[in-house]
Amino acid sequence: MEIGIDSFAATATGTNGQIAISDADRMAFLLDEVEAADQAGLDVFGIGEHHRSDYIDSAPAVILAAAAARTSSIRLTSAVTVLSAADPVRVFQEFATLDLISRGRAEIVVGRGSSIEAYPLFGFDLNDYDALFVEKLDLLLALRESTHVTWSGQFRAPLSGQGVFPRPQQETLPIWLGVGGTPQSFARAGALGLPLMVAIIGGEIRRFRPLIDLYRKAGQQAGHAPESLKVGLHLVGFVADTAQEANEAFFPGWQEMSTKVGRERGWPAATRAQFDELVGPRGAFLVGDPKSVVAKIRQAAEDLDGIDRVTFQMSSAAGNQRAMIRSIELLGREVRPRVGDGALSGPNRAT
Repeated sequence: MEIGIDSFAATATGTNGQIAISDADRMAFLLDEVEAADQAGLDVFGIGEHHRSDYIDSAPAVILAAAAARTSSIRLTSAVTVLSAADPVRVFQEFATLDLISRGRAEIVVGRGSSIEAYPLFGFDLNDYDALFVEKLDLLLALRESTHVTWSGQFRAPLSGQGVFPRPQQETLPIWLGVGGTPQSFARAGALGLPLMVAIIGGEIRRFRPLIDLYRKAGQQAGHAPESLKVGLHLVGFVADTAQEANEAFFPGWQEMSTKVGRERGWPAATRAQFDELVGPRGAFLVGDPKSVVAKIRQAAEDLDGIDRVTFQMSSAAGNQRAMIRSIELLGREVRPRVGDGALSGPNRAT
């Protein structure tokens, strides 16, 4: 199993709305986190994409390129690229360039995006939310397969065989499909044979089993080998030497960020009781000491009949840089080795 980190590069976490450091310092800290993850032996580091004042990750490929120059082995990915509001040609060029800079370590996770700021910002109609994604994913996959593409669609000017350069170092640039809870998205990923990255930000992990089964069934019906249908989980998580330390370091930032998003979307304010349930034995949060986090990952692998990748969304604790670096070290040196092969596959999957 691969273990990694996803960052949304949050600027204000656990500070009651006060930005404690400059954006430049926050960016420097973020690059320190990627470097620490590489040194700790983690497998992947992802940078999200948002277009709002409380995040500085609007250009993930640029951040990842800077990280590539400071790392040697960790894979570097978006988490996620809001493909519906982007130009697939430019996305491919950016990540092919990243692949060259990193000497073959680039990946892309594409999705429609749960935050919708990118759509009006780049002149797209939210009524076309799904149609934009379907069309642009089709073009992105065509660009991955061929240097010269002939293509036409509704939302972008056609291509008539122009060359798209540069080409990545990897023979096939990995493209994962990021999904939330929409069955059609799971089925689409399976039909296309794309690896699946499931964002789980609440509730219970085991409740996603029917959707993941749908993904695997759609993939097999489309003729894709079961072992090629990879499943990754993007989970809220944080590790400290003790569970109490993890909870106290993570809760303030999580409460602040969740309450702010909830206010925008009409949800009630986040509470400590809600947090405690989410970090409990069946809750979706991987917040705790290494032993308890390993146990939850293994339980999730059993519940979902296998997991190939788990990424920790740790940005809520970014206000405490020392705790962040310690958490990254524990993930690499305590969690990753102890997860072991036991979580690689479930009883009904090929190994």
